[in-house]
Amino acid sequence: MDRCLIKKAEVQSFIERCMIAVQTKPHHARSLAEVLVEGDYRGHYSHGLNRMDMYVKDIQSGICAKDGEPVVEKESPATALVNGENLLGPVVGNFCMNLAIKKAKEVGVGWVVAHNSNHYGIAGHYAIQAQKANMIGMSFTNTSPLVVPTRGKECTLGTNPISVAAPAKNGDSFVLDMATSAVALGKVELHERRGDPIPEGWGCDDKGQLTPDPKKVLAGGGLVPIGGSEATGGYKGYGLGMMVEVFCGILAGSHYSKYIRTWKVTDRAANLGQCFVAINPENFAPGFCDRMSDLLSIQRGMDPADPNSPVLAAGDPERMNMKKCDDMGGIPYHINVVNYMNDCAKKINVSPLLPCDKLVSS
Repeated sequence: MDRCLIKKAEVQSFIERCMIAVQTKPHHARSLAEVLVEGDYRGHYSHGLNRMDMYVKDIQSGICAKDGEPVVEKESPATALVNGENLLGPVVGNFCMNLAIKKAKEVGVGWVVAHNSNHYGIAGHYAIQAQKANMIGMSFTNTSPLVVPTRGKECTLGTNPISVAAPAKNGDSFVLDMATSAVALGKVELHERRGDPIPEGWGCDDKGQLTPDPKKVLAGGGLVPIGGSEATGGYKGYGLGMMVEVFCGILAGSHYSKYIRTWKVTDRAANLGQCFVAINPENFAPGFCDRMSDLLSIQRGMDPADPNSPVLAAGDPERMNMKKCDDMGGIPYHINVVNYMNDCAKKINVSPLLPCDKLVSS
């Protein structure tokens, strides 16, 4: 399969130009472009350039605000409640995590929640900001209801991602970035387009029964939590999804659960809830990074069950993808994605378009 190899800076510039073309503030466009490019660079293509048209439409339609800045509504030395003013999610996310880091530097912990926000890209982007400041970072967001709870048959929870990042020695780190659903909706959609069945434990039909038929998942059914059925521990993923709602929708006073608008139905503001945490290890036991490096080494250094598949720690697959991109000199995009986004750019009179003069096989 041929892919277009495009330099990170070119993708960044393209996304910024597209957002500015629909009257997004330049620094807001930059915040969005950075998180989308980072998603692709880390290998999370479902949350990168592939989503740009969604943000363009949100600004064009006015369902997402393009003017203003996030506002702190309530604050203590360690906490804050932020009104995202219905701005682009990355604008709200960066504001909140920067505030959390500032508080953690001053008092050891910063816990900031936001309401009236929008889709903010990969959760890891924000946790990593704290990790780069030598802190533990955490980020959570609720999302449109796509997940059926254990024993249920109605979608009442989102994929509700969790990210935790922690620094180790010599630039190493632990970076967990995961949804609390068994799989992303896009993977079910891909199987449906191919006419392939999905693995048992990805989704259920409209009666709440696990099904290998992607059509039944997409037509009245839904995704299931991590773990799949109750017998295989799906209630644990269900609990984690609920935990995210506690930190986000409930604590921040945003929409939550089934009250959040349906995915891709932009008839009203999303009003998502999000949570950003920074913890300064210096306020706790000394030697955090040393112990963190040892913890990572224990996992990576063990004899693997399969000699061809070494044991990895959270964040390692993303690091491998980033190194691959660095070695190649760019990010490899499916040609269909590039063509589609270029078509979107033409409609708003953006040029130059994304280049596709360098093809690589994948």
